[in-house]
Amino acid sequence: MMRYAKYTEYVYIIVAVLAGYKTVSLWGEDRSRAYLFLFFFAVSVGMYFFRRHFRKKFENRKNS
Repeated sequence: MMRYAKYTEYVYIIVAVLAGYKTVSLWGEDRSRAYLFLFFFAVSVGMYFFRRHFRKKFENRKNS
């Protein structure tokens, strides 16, 4: 279970990088779509830190 949780963190980072790239590439062409990808970027980064925090919390609880 913990192994799976660690990999999902990296999936969020990959999604954030792709959304960031798409935001930059669309910024001059279609600003409304760029804002959508900017939202995905922010949510993905937030979810990365959220999942990381709780994974470490559970690991510390398991080790104690």
